[in-house]
Parts: sequence; structure tokens; C-alpha cells
Amino acid sequence: MSQQHSAAPAPTSVTSSATATVAGRRDWWRDAVIYQVYPRSFADSNGDGMGDLEGVRTRLPYLRDLGVDAVWLSPFYASPQADAGYDVADYRAVDPMFGSLLDADALIRDAHGLGLRIIVDLVPNHSSDQYEWFRRALAEGPGSPSRDRYHFRPGKGKNGELPPNDWESIFGGPAWTRVTEPDGTPGEWYLHLFAPEQPDFNWEHPAVGDEFRSILRFWLDMGVDGFRIDVAHGMVKAQGLPDLGSHEQLKLLGNDVMPFFDQDGVHDIYRQWRLILDEYSGERIFVAEAWTPTVERTANYVRPDELHQAFNFQYLGTHWDAEELRTVIDRTLDAMRPVGAPATWVLSNHDVTRHATRFANPAGLGTQIRLAGDRALGLRRARAATLLMLALPGSAYVYQGEELGLPDVVDLPDEVRQDPAYFRGAGQDGFRDGCRVPIPWTRTGSSYGFGAGGSWLPQPAGWAELSVEAQTGAAGSTLELYRAALATRRDQPDLGAGDAVEWLRAPEGVLAFRRGDFVCVANTTGESVTVPAHGRLLLSSGEITEADGEVKVPGDTTVWWTTA
Repeated sequence: MSQQHSAAPAPTSVTSSATATVAGRRDWWRDAVIYQVYPRSFADSNGDGMGDLEGVRTRLPYLRDLGVDAVWLSPFYASPQADAGYDVADYRAVDPMFGSLLDADALIRDAHGLGLRIIVDLVPNHSSDQYEWFRRALAEGPGSPSRDRYHFRPGKGKNGELPPNDWESIFGGPAWTRVTEPDGTPGEWYLHLFAPEQPDFNWEHPAVGDEFRSILRFWLDMGVDGFRIDVAHGMVKAQGLPDLGSHEQLKLLGNDVMPFFDQDGVHDIYRQWRLILDEYSGERIFVAEAWTPTVERTANYVRPDELHQAFNFQYLGTHWDAEELRTVIDRTLDAMRPVGAPATWVLSNHDVTRHATRFANPAGLGTQIRLAGDRALGLRRARAATLLMLALPGSAYVYQGEELGLPDVVDLPDEVRQDPAYFRGAGQDGFRDGCRVPIPWTRTGSSYGFGAGGSWLPQPAGWAELSVEAQTGAAGSTLELYRAALATRRDQPDLGAGDAVEWLRAPEGVLAFRRGDFVCVANTTGESVTVPAHGRLLLSSGEITEADGEVKVPGDTTVWWTTA
């Protein structure tokens, strides 16, 4: 007698008492599931086509019911939006397009009432060129104290017409821009590792450290539960700003320690910040966006007196391949164990092609691509990858819309694109708009429930059936798979906790591991495999067939069991 199993729908709601219990537990961040909200693309409350904080606030019950522990908000600070808010003009103000400080306060309070924690972005490597300090630096001219807060230098060449060194911007071109001095003459150059509108702070100047310690306290006093630190590997530059001595420097990122990234001095900053955070109750946390050459160097950021978590970009860039995945999982756990920090796992974010599309394409195309690939294959692999990620020890990150199985929008017309890197013609490919298209909430409406006035990026016509409304209560839908997986993860004490896995013997191309009473099997091949039944079935990303103590697991499918 055989039986067919598929992912069972989860309950559609979680009680407030249950979420309050989660919010109150110690070391919550060690196995937390954290949901990334890209505010302009999550929910629009006023019909202007742009998402906002009030829109996020109204959708908090959805996130509670999904089963996540915390919400990370991408930047909503006052900004000219030269780089989608990562160019901050005022760290203590909300940009009017997103609302006001009162809206931020209401969002934080409502989230806490629902048992959710709020993590906000912090951008300490650079400011906007409209930041008061930088405007003053331009106005006061060479030699002024204000210029010491940034990296201003005279140029090379007979008339200073060449950049001070050979560093290249992440967005393409030189990492230096020459200014016109107050008297109208060509003058000094300033450093910007990203866009020219994003001048880098000089963290050797004490005023910079003082300012950010004040900013931390401002938001901690507002009640935020933590900070995701943008470009956490930046800030400190090598003494003397030495030439790198090579071109196409972007190809070196993540492979070598650069004179402007991953310098040891950043750790002194984080030790100071940790002292501030530890003054506050409620287990507030820091999360590092740190691109480093190895996961071992990433571990330096999460030593006991520094930050709490660091994004695992090595895992995000790993192909859907059992051998590669096992290698990265082992290296990650081995690197984090000595410093006592939890591993983190992430498959998508606002800067990379959604994994439902990456996995729809052949391996080796990178994390930012423009090919739709095999949509059915990509979704099948994405669902399986999600169950694998949620079964690993540590904390997991979910990017908005991945719980709906959204693909990247790879065919946006050039005229609607807004990624600033797209317009620079070099550096990053500039196609991040595809993962930033506003998510669909309902089957109908001008923007599928995103808001009453359309959306700032056009949504595909086929997204009606991918909407929250269409998937809620639909057996086997990706949304219900996520709800069931997160509910199961919360109910199973061996899921998320700990710092190791026990690998089990499995066919080639299959990952199998035990964690206490829990067993996970992930088939990364395109063919069915037969494995032993490891106890009571908890969940499967696709249909499986069980007979006589054995289970037939289709290709690109992950299965959870418990032996309890």
C-alpha cells in the first residue's frame, strides 16, 4: 500500500500569546527567522504607488501569521534616493515618501504588540552628498575641519587632474570625484566607494564615531530591536589610501582583503557599539552585511564582544548542488562554532536575483541575471531549498515575496528601470529592479492589492495567482508551505537550535542529516531517489510516495521527518 504526501496547509493564524512568548524568550536571535521588508515595494497606504511605513504597519498581522520572529526594514531615512535610500541625508528622520517618525513609532509599537521585533538598516560607511556635514565641507573649502570628516585629497598630475589613487567604485568608474571649490576653480577630490552622491565618512575622525553612537541611541530609545549594518566591512580604510595596483577590481571583491574593505580596524568600532547595545534591555542585536573573502573572516565580526550575526553570502551564492551545499554548510558551522555565534542562512535579498529564478537557470551565471529560465524547475528547487535552509542550525532570512514563490521580473522595459547602477554603464549590472517589484496581495486591483494607485515598478500580469489571496488556504501553495514550515520549526526544538548537523549516508546528489529527533533529506538531483523512511513525516516540498518503510523522493524535493 502506498501513500502520497504533499505539504499540508498550516493554520492561518497564530495567537498573540504564542507570538508574545516567542518575543520574550532569551537568545531569540540565535534561531530567529527574520523577514526582510523593502518598504517601497511591500504595501502602499496612500495610493501614491510607493510603499510606506503605514503600509507595512497594516500588514504586520500577515507577518505574525506567517510565523516569522522579526522584521528587518531596508532604509526609510530622509534621502534624495540616489541609491534607493542608502544615501542618507538625515539619520534621525523618515523620508516623507515613507511617512514620518510618528509612523515609525506606531509601526514599532504595533510590531511589539504582535510579538514581532523590528530591525532597521544603518548606513555608516557613507552619507548622502546632501548630508549637512558634506554640504558644509564643500562650502568651507580645502583645509576646513568639515572636510576631515570625509576623505578629501588633492589630485595627482600637474594640475591635480587625476584621482588621488586607483580605487574603483562598486558602481563603476573611479571611486573619486573632483569638486569645484567655492571660488569656482577645480579643487580636491573626495572618496565614494559607491555612487558620487555617497561620500565615504572618515572614521578616523572622532566626530564620526560620536555621531553614530548618538544615532544608535536615538533609534534604541525609539524601541528598535536591532540594526542591520550596511557595508559592515567598510568604514575603515588602509593607512595612506594605497593604490590597489589592478583594474577590474570588482572581480576581486569577496576574494581578497581590499585596502578599503574588511580592514581590521572595523572591529574596534563594533566593540564600542556593542557596549552601547548591551546597556539596553530586551536583547537588541547587530547584523553585519559583511562581504569577506572567506566565512572564517566573516566570523571575526561576530566574536562575543562584537556583532551578533553576519549574513552568509557564501551560502547565498551556492548552486543547487548537494556537494557544494554540504561544503558551505560545514565550513559555515565550523567557522561560527569557535566564536559562539549562530550561523545565518539566506537565499534572496533586495540586491540579487530571486532564487526562484536563479535556480531556474544553469549554474555559473552569478547572483544577478536576466534570464527567466525554467519557471517550474526554479520554483520546485526554491521550495526545496527553503526547507533545507530552515532545517539548518542558526538563523534564517526570508526576503519579502519569496514565500509566494515570486520569480524575478527579468523583462522590465529599460524605460521603467530605476536601479542607479543601471545608468552608470559599468560596475554592477544594474538589474536589481527585478527583485524589487512590489509584491501582490490580491487577485485584482491596479497593483494586486499593493495600493490604490498602481506601483512604482510594473507587476507582471501573471502575478494574480501568486498573490497572498490566491495562495491562502490553497493546499500545496508556496505560501502555505512557508506557513507550515515556520510553524513546524517553532514546534520542533531540534530545528534552528544548536551548531552542528549529523550527516547521514545518502545517494549521490542527496543531502541527509539528523538533528536530535529531526531528519532532513534534500534531493538536489533531477531524478527520483529512494531513501528509508526516517520516522513520522512532518513536511515535504513536493509529493512523495511511501511504501514498506521506504520513501520515493522526487527530484528537487526536500522532506522533513521526526523520530519522536
